[in-house]
Amino acid sequence: MTSTPRVRLDPSTRREQLLTLGVRLLATRSLDQLSIETLAEEAGISRGLLYHYFGNKSDFHEAVVRRAADDLIEATMPPPDEDPLARLTYGVAAYLDYVVENYEGYLSLVKGAGGGNPKLRAIYEEARNALTERLFDEDPEGLVLADTRLTRIVVHSWSAMVEDLVLSWARDPGDVTREELLNLMGGALLSLVELSR
Repeated sequence: MTSTPRVRLDPSTRREQLLTLGVRLLATRSLDQLSIETLAEEAGISRGLLYHYFGNKSDFHEAVVRRAADDLIEATMPPPDEDPLARLTYGVAAYLDYVVENYEGYLSLVKGAGGGNPKLRAIYEEARNALTERLFDEDPEGLVLADTRLTRIVVHSWSAMVEDLVLSWARDPGDVTREELLNLMGGALLSLVELSR
């Protein structure tokens, strides 16, 4: 078995490399399967050096999940010059694509948040709040979403439904097309908001 040759990097560059590699590996395996040994070998460093940068395995996992959540928020940021409906459509499509491309990692975040890990739960809630809050920030005139308590409850519930739809579809799309799923998710929000008026 050959290993990657070791290269000396400055601490911030090395830490960034390890986080990027951790997120890439997380896309195809669960958080529990993201081992220190695999990461150290892929990065061409010793296990001890990994602990030097992150303290312990739990801290490393938390840092990788935080980076993945930040990547999700950035990947779903709609272009600023579009109207609110186009921005909603873009955000939902980008979310779907992100989850499909990073299925195992995203599923790990959802399971970790639901499994009682308070740090993963906090990261999950921050990411989810950023995605749903954006719907109100991007529609300041309330053309699509009126900023009321009822609408916020509807959006929060809709986001849970969307997450379940996307995870189910990513696992087994069957004969449901991407376009059908996107139309359902966007249309569901508009219908729910209309019913809440």
